[in-house]
Amino acid sequence: QFKLVESGGGLVHTGGSLRLSCTAPGFTLDYQNIGWFRRAPGKEREELSCISNIGNNIGYADSVKGRFITSRDPVADTAYLQMNDLKPEDTAVYYCAAGKFTYGPNWPLPGWREYHDWGQGIQVTVSS
Repeated sequence: QFKLVESGGGLVHTGGSLRLSCTAPGFTLDYQNIGWFRRAPGKEREELSCISNIGNNIGYADSVKGRFITSRDPVADTAYLQMNDLKPEDTAVYYCAAGKFTYGPNWPLPGWREYHDWGQGIQVTVSS
């Protein structure tokens, strides 16, 4: 097991953009599928996206499809979540997670139980 580290959060106005990054200091994200999740105050954890270990299969929750883009850079050994057209309801703590499982094209999001390593989370606040 290893710890993931998220960065890039902060405060942004409605309609703005942020890019979150996810790394695994001392380890590699190679061979890992990367998921992004968030938890808003008083709400359950929400699964947002999954990108497969080589980046060829990607899935999104309906709530962020068309606004959020997940990607990964194997050279930088970093995964990203580009968040565009942000809304106040996107305010939450955002987490990245890593897991080794099969994730195919057009598959539904796998669920949090498939991931074995998590970051500590980073706050994203969208002001109206």
